[in-house]
Amino acid sequence: MTFSTASDIPRPVRLREATRQWANDSLHGVYGDDAMSHRFVTLDHIEHFEKMTDIAKYDAAIGQIAEQAPIRICPEERICGAATLGDAIYHVIPARYKGAPVFPSVSHLTICYEKAIRLGMDNYKKEIAQRLAEGKLDDSQTEFLHSLENVIESMRIWHHRYLEATEKSRPDLHKLLLQVPFSPARNFHEALQTLWFVFSFVRLCGNWPGIGRLDMLLGDYLERNLCNGVLTREEAAELLASFFIKGCEWIQSETPVGTGDAQHYQNILLGGVDAEGVELTNEITYLTLEILEELPISDYPVTVRLNKHSPSSLKERIARVMRHGGGIVAVYNEDLILQALNNLGYPVKEARSFANDGCWEVQIPGKTDFSYIPFDGLQIFNRVVGITSEEIPTFHTIEEVYAAYSDALRETVKVFYTNSIANAYVIKNDQWRFSAPVRPTSVVSLFEEGCIEHACSYYDCGPMYIVRSPHIGGAPDVSNSLYAIEKLVFEEEKISFADLIQILRNNWEGEEELRLYVKNSYTYYGNDAVEADHWHSRLLNDFADMIEKCHDSKNSRFKFIPGVSTFGRQIDWLPNRAATAFGCRKGDILSGNDSPVPGTDASGATAIIKSYCKTDLVRQSCGAALDIKLHPEGLSGDNGIKSLVALIDGFLTLGGFFMQLDTFDRQTLLEAQKNPEKFKTLSVRVSGWNARFVTLNREWQNMIIERTAQNIN
Repeated sequence: MTFSTASDIPRPVRLREATRQWANDSLHGVYGDDAMSHRFVTLDHIEHFEKMTDIAKYDAAIGQIAEQAPIRICPEERICGAATLGDAIYHVIPARYKGAPVFPSVSHLTICYEKAIRLGMDNYKKEIAQRLAEGKLDDSQTEFLHSLENVIESMRIWHHRYLEATEKSRPDLHKLLLQVPFSPARNFHEALQTLWFVFSFVRLCGNWPGIGRLDMLLGDYLERNLCNGVLTREEAAELLASFFIKGCEWIQSETPVGTGDAQHYQNILLGGVDAEGVELTNEITYLTLEILEELPISDYPVTVRLNKHSPSSLKERIARVMRHGGGIVAVYNEDLILQALNNLGYPVKEARSFANDGCWEVQIPGKTDFSYIPFDGLQIFNRVVGITSEEIPTFHTIEEVYAAYSDALRETVKVFYTNSIANAYVIKNDQWRFSAPVRPTSVVSLFEEGCIEHACSYYDCGPMYIVRSPHIGGAPDVSNSLYAIEKLVFEEEKISFADLIQILRNNWEGEEELRLYVKNSYTYYGNDAVEADHWHSRLLNDFADMIEKCHDSKNSRFKFIPGVSTFGRQIDWLPNRAATAFGCRKGDILSGNDSPVPGTDASGATAIIKSYCKTDLVRQSCGAALDIKLHPEGLSGDNGIKSLVALIDGFLTLGGFFMQLDTFDRQTLLEAQKNPEKFKTLSVRVSGWNARFVTLNREWQNMIIERTAQNIN
């Protein structure tokens, strides 16, 4: 059996053939199709449902899911539990009343799994009982804590159903479930089963949680079992492969095209230091990368935390996965991120636990209510300079242009702060609460530290930290525009400011010679060019200043932090954008995340990294993503691996934040557009998530294809 790869070097074969066949079936939609045949449970039979409180409706829905969701046990699986209700794939709780979903679900979070693994689910029940006994609760808090108890009992019902189903058919799994997840895991197999069972139940209920630091959660269990001979490394690989293959259970054979599948935020982090500052990399780290090198599973986007002391063997293993394409593995600069988190006031040990929200935005896992606020900085610029507003303003210098833009950007940031923090939370009964009623979120709230202590749900100020992050999109487009205007209007004086704006209003019509001059005569962001990169760095540093000035020093639980991203929204923004001063027409796809505009980056991957790293990225504390597409032929053999490792080392040394590298051949993608049935498992990195290329619509496919392929130099 052969799996797709962008490399001329075949993927390795390490796992059993039966395991590989199971992976192939899952990747081709066998289990996703099964979930779509049982999309939801019904609540129509529940008496007086419409008169129940929201949290009572929620508890009823979770209970019915636990009682009625189909039980699935795959012949080759080594851990059990499955999210078998198709509505969960669409980000709703898969329970309907009179044909309509009752509640949406939760994503952009990584829940806490460690307590369930090390102490067992029964420990949660004790904590809730203790909190109820402490008193000093209002009625809503009491109802919330009882709802958490109902979640545990619903999980127990679901667990019992799996015990019954495995008793005769799979005694190995039955024995496993006798201990976990309600009692502490005693070995690697039990720890892995607990992790999967909790994750699977949470997603069965419609939520999309990240996994977080897999090697931290499981590494010591595996190390003990390898040392005492309970497991061989090959046996451990088969167990861990089961975890990854089961994570593909929402793939459908005929997924509707759009922004792609495999974006359920179940991200994994590897490597980095532990709470004491000791390098964490272990056998789980390497086994995970080996599995992803062998199997093209893109449903768990993996980010590796690298620092100046990370072992070279780890970076080489990352490179071997990267060259097969799919963008499955990305890298964080751990040293820089830890500094960013320390600057935000997180305790050192807490900062060292950082993961992400299921994409790549940094957060403290299991303790954070996170949301980001995306906006298009280019649309603000177009309005300020008069391209999309009624009047064309008068500017005499580029500094006047930038000052006007900065004022507009500052006002935008203030509105975001007012709406998302200042006016969103109030003090009730001596503690912070959300100012308006919130929908129930008890399943994820159970696994967020602080919710039991505060007796408040995920959206009601329960977690330890509430993080809101404005994310500027189009920053490279704005900086390129500023640079082009500076050169063309104020330095070379080839055209007046007003005439240029009128030309842009007319989408460069009749001005092709000037458009090509602007497009080809200047060196823009992404080419290690001092003048152009200056505008990019200045813009993002000033954006960070604006965010920091909104900081609330009275409550350390609230964080208002900057980030740079588009997450593919440059497609959605196209209808409201205009022609640009750097030579693009209305409708052209512009920069993604903090990456150069396609076609403007002509100096190779190293130059892109140098441009990106001229910004003080430690101040973009939520994250700034850099996407780079590499030529596959440049990654062949040992020299290709060495070159890729050197590129990663340069990214770390220069002060990068987060880098997504992908490699694929343009011709292969064009062929996949024409014959999608031949490329079912072909994965590409989109923008914080991976997707099978054939599940992207034509606009999104073209966005991927148009990314400039880089040489490593």
